[in-house]
Amino acid sequence: MDEKQLKHLLKSEFGFDYFRPGQLKTIQTLLGNHHALAILPTGSGKTLIYQFISKVKPGLVLVISPLLSLMQDQLNRLRLDGEKRVAVISSLVDLRARQEVLDHLAEYHYLFLSPEMVTSPRIEAALRRCQLGLVVIDEAHCVAEWGPDFRPHYLLLKQTLANLANPLTLMLTATATPRMAKDIISRLGFRGGDVRVIRQSVDRPNIMLAVKQVANDHEKRLELKRLVTRYGDGGIIYFSSRKLATQLAEWLAREAGIIAAPYHAGIDSVERYRIQQQFMTNQLQVICATSAFGMGIDKDDVRYVIHYHLPKSLEAYVQEIGRAGRNGQQALAVLLYAPGDEQLPLALSRVELPSNELMLDYQHHQIKTDELGESGELLAFYLDHGWQPTQIRQLFEQRWRLAKKQVAAMKDYATANACRRQIISEHFGERLTRKPTWCCSFDEPDWDQHVHLPSINEEKSSQQPVNDWRQQLSLLFNFVAKSASGLDSH
Repeated sequence: MDEKQLKHLLKSEFGFDYFRPGQLKTIQTLLGNHHALAILPTGSGKTLIYQFISKVKPGLVLVISPLLSLMQDQLNRLRLDGEKRVAVISSLVDLRARQEVLDHLAEYHYLFLSPEMVTSPRIEAALRRCQLGLVVIDEAHCVAEWGPDFRPHYLLLKQTLANLANPLTLMLTATATPRMAKDIISRLGFRGGDVRVIRQSVDRPNIMLAVKQVANDHEKRLELKRLVTRYGDGGIIYFSSRKLATQLAEWLAREAGIIAAPYHAGIDSVERYRIQQQFMTNQLQVICATSAFGMGIDKDDVRYVIHYHLPKSLEAYVQEIGRAGRNGQQALAVLLYAPGDEQLPLALSRVELPSNELMLDYQHHQIKTDELGESGELLAFYLDHGWQPTQIRQLFEQRWRLAKKQVAAMKDYATANACRRQIISEHFGERLTRKPTWCCSFDEPDWDQHVHLPSINEEKSSQQPVNDWRQQLSLLFNFVAKSASGLDSH
């Protein structure tokens, strides 16, 4: 299909007059039967790419996604667009319902699976029996960031893709340095020449980048209160500690009169789901969250993102501030930094390993998983898959060296006497050619006195009415689906 035909299909099937940057090139790459890694900023319409391919190529579109809530959200959106032949297989789906889907895979257009599900022998066998039109690795940065030391089943995707005869594959992410892009491609079993990389700039010119340096945690709390009081509605505050996220949500509600709530995996799933929906419908002013919140959440009027703790890397930071200003309106990202803040991400990155003898005892069935220590389940994965203790030790030493470099780069960003936007662009191998009016706190030291963030009402007035009914129907779908089968446990 030529570009004119593709644009006609875009209009007739999706109602859009033009492709967003990166969409057309990625679609043309896939239609040319080339694997693609699309590095496109948050809000650039990455999901449309695989929906478009499904209109042109026969076969099942398999989407591998990291979070149950993200899969459910994508499923609901497809159903809102009239797509009925779509399914999710997750831990919330009972064995009988799973088998029903697997027995009729040829009848489905889309199937959403987690890495843990798609690598199971039973599901892999069913996928081998059907025609795969496209495999999508959503949030592909998780392959590099999560695989080795959090979600190790990502490491099995390489073999799964090989077992499926290396189907046409699309990797999607909002952030990846050139080094990370190579890592993603390699970990999935591709050679560099096998994959076409489509990259759009990570720069979001409508997001003002600010760093507030404070002397200690007491000053940091006061600064957080001041910022939230000043900017009000539509904020996400990121924490590395579940406990502190809960405590400061309560503190802000009490001290600043802000309608705030915590959001993390330590909260009951029913309550967490309710909080998410309240934030989506602007019943909550502020969410105090850990890093998983926001991944795939389609809320375009987030006005500001504040990081209370130092993120583990610039990649993670750019991914998280990308939740702000998806509607193109002016938005704000503030990093609060006190001396020594780098110690927390370093501590969280360190995996304590038991002795080689203890790991061998596990392999010989002489001890159980919980006797391997806090990281027992993670270590058991490697040991169960034939890794030797020396190999495991080498892997985690390598990850520790990388973590130290990433945290050092994040600290440099927080303490630098230089343009923050320039630092981010250079980190991602880009050249910043033009700066926006409100660039960063280095270029605009008095930014806090002058930056105006449109109110939620101002932003709403510029949106098309279709967004309101779509959002309400999406919430209804979520409520019905999760009432019937339980709630996201992540």
